[in-house]
Amino acid sequence: MIERSRLLPRDVLALGTSAMRSRRLRAALSALGIAIGIAAIVGILGITRSSEANLLAEIDRLGTNLLTVVNGSGISGVESELPTQATPMIRLVPGVQSVAPTAELANENVFRSDKIPVYETGGLAVRVADPSLLATLDGSLRAGVFLNAATERYPATVLGYQVAKSLGIDSIGPSTRIWLGNHWFTVVGILDPLPLAPEIDLSALVGAPIARQLFGYDGHPSHIYVRADTSRVVQVAGVLAPTANPEAPDEVSVSRPSDALAARAAVAGSSTTLFLGLGGIALLVGAIGIANLMVISVLERRTEIGLRRALGATRRHVAAQFLTESLLLGTLGGLLGVVAGVATTVALATARGWSISVPPVAIVLGLGAAIGIGGLAGLYPAARAARLAPTDALRTA
Repeated sequence: MIERSRLLPRDVLALGTSAMRSRRLRAALSALGIAIGIAAIVGILGITRSSEANLLAEIDRLGTNLLTVVNGSGISGVESELPTQATPMIRLVPGVQSVAPTAELANENVFRSDKIPVYETGGLAVRVADPSLLATLDGSLRAGVFLNAATERYPATVLGYQVAKSLGIDSIGPSTRIWLGNHWFTVVGILDPLPLAPEIDLSALVGAPIARQLFGYDGHPSHIYVRADTSRVVQVAGVLAPTANPEAPDEVSVSRPSDALAARAAVAGSSTTLFLGLGGIALLVGAIGIANLMVISVLERRTEIGLRRALGATRRHVAAQFLTESLLLGTLGGLLGVVAGVATTVALATARGWSISVPPVAIVLGLGAAIGIGGLAGLYPAARAARLAPTDALRTA
């Protein structure tokens, strides 16, 4: 009785790695295509998740209970004014914790000195601010002090973060001053960035009393910040417009700045789809590379295939050998890609101060996709090798 030919798993593995060991550079280049695609997918998902986690943490830290009331436009298109009583009326709304009005002085500019041309404004603004602004925005000072009952009566100013950066002021002293509205103002403070109020970052803040004295400020606010109870934000937002301007509530705009930050996460998520598509294309290129390598390998090893068939190897054994080689190439590329993608995520998140967050599903699916693609790429070459007749294969020897 003739014993049936058998091929143990360790023998399949040894045969599958033989060509990879003998042609290491070619195998490495073929696995590289898969590695690039997997690295792109894992890295993109990891970076996106880390960025979103950082943004959500920032939103939680800043709070979702900050609302803004802004003067809008009337039917004629002319910008309307918020009433002078808007701020005290809003303070009476149940659920409101604090209110801070500001007003932009549209005709005034801020410069580092009086020698700078008036047209080089740099996009910087001058705003009248209430001493309660810093607490309402939950902001902090980089240097100095904020406006108070004493300094708001004198030519003193607090610079937003971007204003200080644009003017080249990173520290303050008794002689630190700027040219504001054709008057010298002493800089008493510099703010840290305010993500929920970017307009403050671009503004030099002055007190209402000195603004009335020097610039004719009439007391009408243009931007009111409202901090509400977290559980009553929706209710407070619903009544702010008619409270601020009972005669024309439709000319008042109410918004929640944290919604803009959340929208940034949505935009980042939509762009992630594009990059994932590019990663998929890289995977396709890698699969084609493996398939091409395996087809060439079959042609180069026709004699080996014929000899093995003549010695008793079945079609299934030959197919298993080439399919194993293809799977190993895909696995190698997947492992390298996962390591590269995680390393990229860690490096970028660390550099930007984000919390590192790599979705486990990205690693599992990335490695699984690499193995699956390696298997699919090797199906046709394996089937072609298995179909070779021993006599035809040996004839080419």
